[in-house]
Amino acid sequence: MQSTKEIKELFQAACADELPELIKIYQEDERVGIRKLAASAQKKLDALDAEKQRIYRLSAYERKYADYTCICGIDEVGRGPLAGPVVAGAVILPKDCDILYINDSKQLSEKKREELYDIIMDKAVACAVGYATPERIDEINILQATYEAMRDAIGKLNPMPDILLNDAVVIPEVPIKQVPIIKGDAKSISIGAASIIAKVTRDRLMVEYDKVFPEYGFAGNKGYGSAAHIEALKKYGATPIHRRSFIKNFL
Repeated sequence: MQSTKEIKELFQAACADELPELIKIYQEDERVGIRKLAASAQKKLDALDAEKQRIYRLSAYERKYADYTCICGIDEVGRGPLAGPVVAGAVILPKDCDILYINDSKQLSEKKREELYDIIMDKAVACAVGYATPERIDEINILQATYEAMRDAIGKLNPMPDILLNDAVVIPEVPIKQVPIIKGDAKSISIGAASIIAKVTRDRLMVEYDKVFPEYGFAGNKGYGSAAHIEALKKYGATPIHRRSFIKNFL
């Protein structure tokens, strides 16, 4: 008879496709510990199935516009911070994309975003990031700078998309068909993927800025107006990456 340790190792080493057979074999084992292993594996499979169903629902817009060759999701991050650029992500996922756990980047942990970033970059048909600097934000305002960052991201794509799924907005000066979706990063797998790419890119950039300007805590607050950030702003003044139009009330 196999030991509990040996059976536990079997379950741990098994891929999802192998678990049903193991569950069938051990779910009625006379040992309570073994039955618990089988039950735990079944819960894992149930959770995986639920996630696959969620991703299927999240792909509803992609199925609706499946006649288009290249469907691109667009999203931005960084409209609200006092410092740093606004960053836009543009992602063309393969048809019938099977990447699990994609969601609005704000709903994911930093660890999960980092994991998904690598997967998306590896599996995407095309992926690009666009930027608008703090100086540009001050010059043309945050909304126009956001549009500019989005156009920058779209222009870097290869192949070019023939339809854009946007998070809420219609981007001016873009001749490609656009579909604005309210809260799109939680309703479209393509927009969700774009939100992850944009968020991870900007967060990594702010961590690098933290090394240059350590007084402001950019690695933690990512440029948003935390109490410590505002206090540092009052104490040390503005850095070159601060948005002058955003901080005038604090100086």
